[in-house]
Amino acid sequence: MRAALATLLLLTTLIVAPQPVPAAVDAQSLGGRFSGSNVVFRVYSAAATRITVSVYAAPTGEQERASFTLTRDAASVWSTTVSAATLQGAGVTGTIYYGYRAWGPNWPFDPAWTKGSAAGFVSDVDSSGNRFNPNKLLIDPYAREISHDPLTPALPDGSRYGTGPTFRTVDTGTTAPKSIVLAADGTSTGGKPARALKDDVVYEVNLRGLTRNDAGIAAADRGTYRGAAQKAASLRALGVTAVEFLPVQETQNDTNDVDPTGTAGDNYWGYMTVNYFAPDRRYAADRSPGGPTRELKSMVKSFHDNGIKVFIDVVYNHTAEGGPWNDADKNTYSVYSWRGLDNPTYYSLTSDRQSPWDNTGVGGNYNTFNPTAQNLIVDSVAYWKDTLGVDGFRFDLASVLGNTCEHGCFSYSRTNPATALNRLAAEMPARPTGGGSGVDWIAEPWAIGSGTYQVGNFPAGWAEWNGIYRDTLRRDQNKLGVAAITPGELATRFAGSSDLYGDDGRRPFNSINFMVAHDGFTLKDLYSCNGKNNNQPWPFGPSDGGSDDNDSWDQGGVAADQRKAARNGLALLMLSGGVPMITGGDEFLRGLNCNNNPYNLDSSANWLNYAWNADQATFNTFAQRLIAFRAAHPALRPANFYTAAQLQWFTPAGVAPDSAYWTNPNNHALAWRLDGTAFGDPAAAVYVAYNGWSGDVTFTLPAPPAGRQWFRVTDTSTWAEGPDQVRPPGAEDPLGGIPYLLHGRALLLLVAR
Repeated sequence: MRAALATLLLLTTLIVAPQPVPAAVDAQSLGGRFSGSNVVFRVYSAAATRITVSVYAAPTGEQERASFTLTRDAASVWSTTVSAATLQGAGVTGTIYYGYRAWGPNWPFDPAWTKGSAAGFVSDVDSSGNRFNPNKLLIDPYAREISHDPLTPALPDGSRYGTGPTFRTVDTGTTAPKSIVLAADGTSTGGKPARALKDDVVYEVNLRGLTRNDAGIAAADRGTYRGAAQKAASLRALGVTAVEFLPVQETQNDTNDVDPTGTAGDNYWGYMTVNYFAPDRRYAADRSPGGPTRELKSMVKSFHDNGIKVFIDVVYNHTAEGGPWNDADKNTYSVYSWRGLDNPTYYSLTSDRQSPWDNTGVGGNYNTFNPTAQNLIVDSVAYWKDTLGVDGFRFDLASVLGNTCEHGCFSYSRTNPATALNRLAAEMPARPTGGGSGVDWIAEPWAIGSGTYQVGNFPAGWAEWNGIYRDTLRRDQNKLGVAAITPGELATRFAGSSDLYGDDGRRPFNSINFMVAHDGFTLKDLYSCNGKNNNQPWPFGPSDGGSDDNDSWDQGGVAADQRKAARNGLALLMLSGGVPMITGGDEFLRGLNCNNNPYNLDSSANWLNYAWNADQATFNTFAQRLIAFRAAHPALRPANFYTAAQLQWFTPAGVAPDSAYWTNPNNHALAWRLDGTAFGDPAAAVYVAYNGWSGDVTFTLPAPPAGRQWFRVTDTSTWAEGPDQVRPPGAEDPLGGIPYLLHGRALLLLVAR
């Protein structure tokens, strides 16, 4: 008994001298990796004075089986190599779970230190911003998978990760997430679609919500990568060419749904990243080590096999470690990864290095201008692109990635080649205009605070969520007589926003046009709600936050008019130059009872529901046929901004608008004609008339091309509502007369053939 105890004690405190890193290991390869019969651990820290790696045989409930001291090289990379025999001798014979402990200037190593002690402690933070704490086991920033979230149903108390006088000596070794040494995986991701971005229709959706409520999928697969893979064919049938998943990198969501009456801590959307390489385990049916990676890759292949690109929403502007627990307390922060390894490298700090610099609203900026922190972004993106098969990336609060100041300020630059934005596009070039290999780069071009709203000001190679498109069209539809929107403003948005993207050499497809996104009202609620209603019972709430400036309107409470407004919004989106993005459920008028910030609702109300009523089924057909019309007509998907010969504008009288018409906000009707022959379009011409006025307007149609006739594809007016509101090719309605009476708040679409 005594001998066994002594052996166990030896194994749990073992410090093994490091071995040299084999020459075959790439000098830039960080993380825990297999190398032949060895495991190599490599981690960066500029300020650490000591780092150890602890290895575990289980993710929780056990002390480490052994610890190994790392050595530092000239590039501040700490490393050690451990043989398989050594690990086996320590009792680690299956999955290798590991974590780091780090000491530094604010907490130098003391030989008297033991887990849970304060030996060596000087301060929680020093004048350089270091926040080392060896009592906190640290996730490897380069781990390919991790064992669990910081909080779990069995371990919901996050105070153990805290620093400060109350929590700094609480040891997290037995409970903290463990990094996993992941074996190489040969799962195929299929052939990547080479389609030009200009030809895409993007479908933004939460991966879990896509199938969690889908009775057509086996219960065990709902809400998982496997379930999402089974939706590829139906999304292809809808006309979607790119699915954009809300964050699927590991995030804190293990505690979602534990208590549906207490949703404040839930994280349904996933914008609090725990690790930038690991696919989220909660979205895997097989959560064993390697399972999430294999399943995600198989899902990507399913979409690729259906010709659909896979985009992911990534959050490199902040992390899940967050900011101070109390703004008045500089000492108490959460530490479970980056902060405990090198706080001033990985986070932007105030000039005194005592607090985060925050343009995110959720704790502080990731230090995107620091070369090492930036390396992590680039390496992570490359891994998701090359190994996991992802085709494009949407960057949350992307202006933070254009920052040129590490500490004490924020200064965005479009042209500085050293920003993360320019480096990403330089090292992994954007997809060419005509399609081919490359990355589809998409920015959310704003953050919080001065200098962060940068719509139209991103570097070459980047597309942007065009918030000005959204706001202009919403105000025109919903703020008649309140917001002053001119025909000239509308025309600029319909034609691809050349004022935003043409002045710096970018193209119409650099404008990602959208009416709604995950952040805000659904398409249905945009036209059914006068304001947000977030403080309602589960499953539609409660949710805090949410914008009060929504440019929404309930159309006087008339359901038929609400559906008509949604048809108009979707039609304008599909008929505009640029790349249209819809949000999951827009195609069948999903509503959330006016909740405009459901980030925390991992609930049946927030999952997509496929049990449609008649109106939803009708709208789905409308959406499907309208998307198909866009796909069939290249005139709607220009590679360059339209020329005067390709695009003509008309007043309802059938004449070209003069300057007085263009600039008069009291003019609410506009029409345009595209020359199909200039684009190899099957239609000789495409004509769109939009009546934003509340009353009827008669449009004098331009003459069709010689020998051709106008045919009506759709009129979004209520009189035409039904399964055939958008006529399929060959079944369009011929028009006999030149004047056309278009009812209030409606859109007309014609083709000439």
